[in-house]
Amino acid sequence: MEIEFDVKVTPGVLYDYMLYHTYTSASGLIGAVAGALLVVAFFMGAGPLCLIAGIIILGYLPWTLFIKSRQQYLANPAFQKPLHYKLTEEGLEVSQNDEIQSQKWENMYKAVSTPRSLILYTSPVNASIFPKADLGEKTSGVIEVISTHMPPKKVKIRS
Repeated sequence: MEIEFDVKVTPGVLYDYMLYHTYTSASGLIGAVAGALLVVAFFMGAGPLCLIAGIIILGYLPWTLFIKSRQQYLANPAFQKPLHYKLTEEGLEVSQNDEIQSQKWENMYKAVSTPRSLILYTSPVNASIFPKADLGEKTSGVIEVISTHMPPKKVKIRS
């Protein structure tokens, strides 16, 4: 089965990816837990400094990721035009203008989903982002192709 589609990477799409990527890493989880514990400590009788510190810690990461997603969008010319993807029996092909890059299924790192996107990691830190809004009715077909060609332990997609 082969499936083709176009996606437009927007600041919102990048932000969704960055939130997922950050909050599923150890540092992101530690930051969120530390901020939450400080807020809880305030409600258990600790001083207002705990509340302020907790709110700053909990708000800092999402805010900086929001800013970073906008900056990355503006700095990367590839995000200004749609990317054309083709999922084939061999792997993933992405093209824009006259440039084509491909990666074999066996070299894919993992596939995950967020409420807004499907994310196909090509390495621990690089990914192809497929916004569900751009996929439309092809979403289930894309999930099927990914699930067919990648080992189940590497696929964590919720429909």
